[in-house]
Amino acid sequence: MALALKKEIYTYSDYLRYTEDDRFELIAGEVYDMSPAPSRRHQQISGELFRQIANHLVDRQCSVYAAPFDVRLTEADEADEECSTVVQPDISVICDHEKLDDKGCKGAPDFIAEIISPYTASKDNITKAALYEKHGVKEYWIVHPVDNILIVRHLDENGKYTPAVFYEGQGTLKLAVLPDLEIDLDALFANTAT
Repeated sequence: MALALKKEIYTYSDYLRYTEDDRFELIAGEVYDMSPAPSRRHQQISGELFRQIANHLVDRQCSVYAAPFDVRLTEADEADEECSTVVQPDISVICDHEKLDDKGCKGAPDFIAEIISPYTASKDNITKAALYEKHGVKEYWIVHPVDNILIVRHLDENGKYTPAVFYEGQGTLKLAVLPDLEIDLDALFANTAT
């Protein structure tokens, strides 16, 4: 990506000037290049998680979106064009439809899942975990497609993430934000790549 201007802080208005070929996210005004096209394994897991959630949400209040889908995490009273944080989580669930507009989501989704690659591991585990906690994402899943491990974080009553809980990719696991939905982890981590 070639940014036309070198700036200290980039905003959503800068972000909107680029094409779909320029894949990046903004976190606190800093540009983070996105990795090249995801692997087949990443796409299989993303597709399966989206399918399970979407099937459950038919005729329900919440909506699920898969990347590319812009999530603008604004500071208090920050104008949309001045927003300095725009991310594209792999999977987002939003239950407050007031947060949705034609541009994506403005505000914290209830649930986010990121499927890591070697290129995004530290950003997803450290940078985004802190970002999602700060903005109030109630439940954050980090999916390790190679190791078949799932890391889950929940916001506590003080707005802080609980310690990470690790799950092997087998059995079922309920989403805290959608307690009547159990994700089939065997199907999620099924290795159909040959």
